[in-house]
Amino acid sequence: MTSSATSARPGQGPAGHPAGAPSPGSPTRPSRPRARRGEGQWALGYREPLNANEQLKKDDNPLHVRARIENIYAHRGFASIDPSDLRGRFRWWGLYTQRAEGFDGMATSRLEPHELEADRFMMRVRTDGFVLGPDQLRALGEVSTAYAQGTADVTDRCNIQYHWIRIEDVPAIWERLESVGLETQEACGDSPRPFLGSPVAGVAVDEIIDGSPALAEIKARFIGDPELANLPRKFKTAVTGHPSHDVAPEVNDVAFVGTVHPEHGPGFDLWVGGGLSTNPMLAAKLGVWIPLEEVADVWHGVIRIFRDYGYRRLRTKARLKFLVADWGVEKFREVLEDDYLGRGLVDCPSPASPTRNGDHIGVHEQKDGLRYVGVAPVVGRLTGSTLVDLAEVVERHGALGARLTAYQKIVVLGVRPEVVEALVDDLRAIGLEARPSNWRRRTMACTGLEFCKLALVDTKSRAQALVAELERRFPDLDTPISVNVNGCPNACARTQIADIGLKGQQVLGPDGEQVEGFQVHLGGALGADANFGRKLRAHKVTSAGLDDYVTSVVSAYLADRVDDESFAAWVVRADEEMLTGAFEPAASSSGAVS
Repeated sequence: MTSSATSARPGQGPAGHPAGAPSPGSPTRPSRPRARRGEGQWALGYREPLNANEQLKKDDNPLHVRARIENIYAHRGFASIDPSDLRGRFRWWGLYTQRAEGFDGMATSRLEPHELEADRFMMRVRTDGFVLGPDQLRALGEVSTAYAQGTADVTDRCNIQYHWIRIEDVPAIWERLESVGLETQEACGDSPRPFLGSPVAGVAVDEIIDGSPALAEIKARFIGDPELANLPRKFKTAVTGHPSHDVAPEVNDVAFVGTVHPEHGPGFDLWVGGGLSTNPMLAAKLGVWIPLEEVADVWHGVIRIFRDYGYRRLRTKARLKFLVADWGVEKFREVLEDDYLGRGLVDCPSPASPTRNGDHIGVHEQKDGLRYVGVAPVVGRLTGSTLVDLAEVVERHGALGARLTAYQKIVVLGVRPEVVEALVDDLRAIGLEARPSNWRRRTMACTGLEFCKLALVDTKSRAQALVAELERRFPDLDTPISVNVNGCPNACARTQIADIGLKGQQVLGPDGEQVEGFQVHLGGALGADANFGRKLRAHKVTSAGLDDYVTSVVSAYLADRVDDESFAAWVVRADEEMLTGAFEPAASSSGAVS
């Protein structure tokens, strides 16, 4: 069996109506997936908005808000912004109001998000697997310095995230970014969010297939498409042809993962329905083979299934993962093939899961004889001046440019072997370490209380302090242990799939008062041992006690592990005394503890 694209546009019903949706004036057609009729599924005839978010999208396509920003709000100021634009449609252009100063974590559960908002914005810039050359890096840094008070975080969605943005400055920011091919369109909102692509696509020696042309095609064809601007909720995409699965494909709405068919050669498997937050689910693997040139068409089919059949009544159930869980992978594939592609997909066993993390830190050989160098800022925190300095380092050493990673890191590509050490030294001088400690390499943190209206605790600065202390206590750790710090239950920092996942909440302090703290998840992982980690019943740790808690757990693991047993494997069998911090740490050969 072979696969081929059809000449007609797949998935269209009469008069361009979405596949699976009723034609105008006709009764709802019979459909195999009839579950959840009352969930606002368009394909079942439920087109009337069932909540305020759906209403604002029906009232006006959110992509139209750019014209109002440029022509009205940027001239009249923050007070002139219509609330439906401010707290809704602005997201389709990468803008959220940020948290006002002076509100602690207790205010998060006491006040509504709009009561916590400042008159400044967070802004996300898409990169979508794009190689950021000196011009792009310099533009990103200059925008940060001129308009964002120097802020510029690398997120685990491969965005650059600014803060302190004034509405008056947004048009000028867009002009500067777009002059070098960057944009904020659909960086947030119920839309196809920024894509995760392998940071070593096209260069890695062990790469199965380069997926970057598919990402570029998807972006060119569909980002900004008004037909895809009203999804039930966010839609996250990942594409990788690297065997380390370096884009966390298990927790994306749709992922294309490199595989090899015995007859057709390299291509991609299709995974759907992954996601974290308060109802974590791992993606279902279809076990198919899709050639590179058909990835964009299949992606288009998947996103239109979500648009047409996704649940729109409750925001808490409006992700693709719930639809996939209800339908099952067989039914999902059947609808995709029959109603949206008009052809079958080629069967192929899903690729083997990796046993190592693909963060690409360090110096590695490329297939062309050059090198790539992965570097670690601390928990993704950069400044505008760092980005400008990075542009100068890339330019000085004749490197190709840089890509962002799904782990809040940066990979510099196309480095000549003879300049590698000089480049590594120059990167270290600007705070980007190519040979970091375990803790700097494997700790991530979300935005947290500093800027996020949903956060309950501080994350970035707390995680930075934790890294520094763990480097002091375990300077020579001989095994990888990841720590992910999140400010609320939404898992932006992928709490449930870390060795040590910390979910922010208010907890009882030693004197019975409410203080910042964390619920602990232990032993989460992706890859061959993918799972959501172990939660200890009623176990919480205060932010103030976090250093000692992590020290105790890591010390217990080092003392009790068997041979090369991983932290995640150890957590499965460890007793609660060791996991709750009751273990008394002592010095060990793996690093001094005090």
